[in-house]
Amino acid sequence: MAQTKNLTDIEIANNADIQPIDVIAESAGIPEDALEPYGRFKAKIDPLKITGTSKGKVVLVTAISPTPAGEGKSTVTVGLADALKRLNQKVMVALREPSLGPVMGIKGGATGGGYAQVLPMDEINLHFTGDFHAITSANNALSAFIDNHIHQGNELNIDPRRIIWKRVLDLNDRALRKVIVGLGGPVQGMPREDGFDITVASEIMAIFCLATSLQDLKERLSSILIGYTFDKEPVFVRDLGVEGALTLLLKDAIKPNLVQTMEGTPAIVHGGPFANIAHGCNSIMATQTARKLADIVVTEAGFGADLGAEKFMNIKARKGQFSPDAVVVVATIRALKMHGGVQKTDLAKENVNALQTGIVNLEKHIDTVRTFGVEPVVALNRFITDTEAEINFIMNWAEEHNIRIARTNVWEEGGLGGLELAQNVIEILDQDQNFAPLYELTESIEQKVTTIVQKVYGGLGVQFTDKAKKQIAQIEQFGWDLLPVCMAKTQYSLSDQPNLIGRPEGFTITVREVIPKLGAGFIVCLTGDIMTMPGLPKNPAALRMDVDENGNAVGLF
Repeated sequence: MAQTKNLTDIEIANNADIQPIDVIAESAGIPEDALEPYGRFKAKIDPLKITGTSKGKVVLVTAISPTPAGEGKSTVTVGLADALKRLNQKVMVALREPSLGPVMGIKGGATGGGYAQVLPMDEINLHFTGDFHAITSANNALSAFIDNHIHQGNELNIDPRRIIWKRVLDLNDRALRKVIVGLGGPVQGMPREDGFDITVASEIMAIFCLATSLQDLKERLSSILIGYTFDKEPVFVRDLGVEGALTLLLKDAIKPNLVQTMEGTPAIVHGGPFANIAHGCNSIMATQTARKLADIVVTEAGFGADLGAEKFMNIKARKGQFSPDAVVVVATIRALKMHGGVQKTDLAKENVNALQTGIVNLEKHIDTVRTFGVEPVVALNRFITDTEAEINFIMNWAEEHNIRIARTNVWEEGGLGGLELAQNVIEILDQDQNFAPLYELTESIEQKVTTIVQKVYGGLGVQFTDKAKKQIAQIEQFGWDLLPVCMAKTQYSLSDQPNLIGRPEGFTITVREVIPKLGAGFIVCLTGDIMTMPGLPKNPAALRMDVDENGNAVGLF
């Protein structure tokens, strides 16, 4: 694989040697009748036709609190899988699908970078196999069914003022956050307030990623709470009788997608809830399918260990009935210097003092992983601006604190740059872990949230607004409280205040709303100013995107 410096991710991807998907499937042990090709380089896998009994070990890749400097979590995830393959391990990588909102906005895609990417990068970052379109269609079909039911006589006595189900779109579009539907007279329906979330914030996306089978998907869809009657009684999808139609729209999308890394490692990319809004993990069906096919499954969870990893442990692993066998925490010297107060424009300058200040953020995420009973390894993701003094400080700090650490350079070197990390992971996989979720489902909502705030965020405690207290009382009244909690919180800080970087202390978290997501099977606790429909920045990434005369993507990262 010829490597040329100064190429963009899309240029590197376009120059890569990509194998036909049936070749990748054969290498993964996927039978021919289980493969449903989508063109030459993508395919769906029918999980019902995967008969393997293997229970591959799960390696979770998480990170420090993200910064504008970038951490490279997805890149390290892909590079680690390629490195394990180089060490003759039977491995698969399992990732989330990218959302068009951040792809066209500011965050970028989710296929890795440099020489540690999943391919075809441009197709995965755009429409892929249509899963997100199917989820959007199912979500909006439900909205249409609700409004039609009201228009046709409202037999269920639904109160239009208390409908909590929103429409969705997989783009960042702030203008749609609050809308009025049904204007134009009686033939246009009943006027009411509505709004749009981004598709990845839809409860159907969360259900999609937590369902364990097609039948489980249908049962979860039927349990979606859509609103309340004029008598303040709950109304569910099953009351409308449309769970079968919604499942029909998702019957193909629910099958995991097979692609490949740049080095030919089989990769499953499926589902994609945000970790600051939802639970931030790829689908259980994808992870379990990969576990049947491989001895090691490398997967990732969104943002830092306070968000994606916490939800992986307390929600996904609990529902999927498996444990993480190893955890990798990705960190960069650049990002740690930002946590130490350095501006992005000054990151190229050596600054060991700032690194010493900012390393407390990494320390907290390591402590969090250990709290779950799993020993982590730190992946120090190298950048060209890292100096020897800065690297030596990190390595000495890790040795003093008895922390496993591996220098990683997979962006530039692919799997070769992840061999040290892979060897550390293999050593951890040979050891017994003592994984356990942090709370019992029988605890109160307040107790669950307090446990997360104190043990994961390092805060003093929690304040619940009057609105949140009323919502908790209602949830308890209906008997919905025996569920895990899903914290909606800024990704930039361990607190609910984005500007409190590093490892803040003495803070409290304010929970402003508590929303039951009964189909997904968790309770969402909204903190801070989390938006479920993001907006575009002043100069979105879309301004740099184009297509050449041969149909190749240009400017896609």
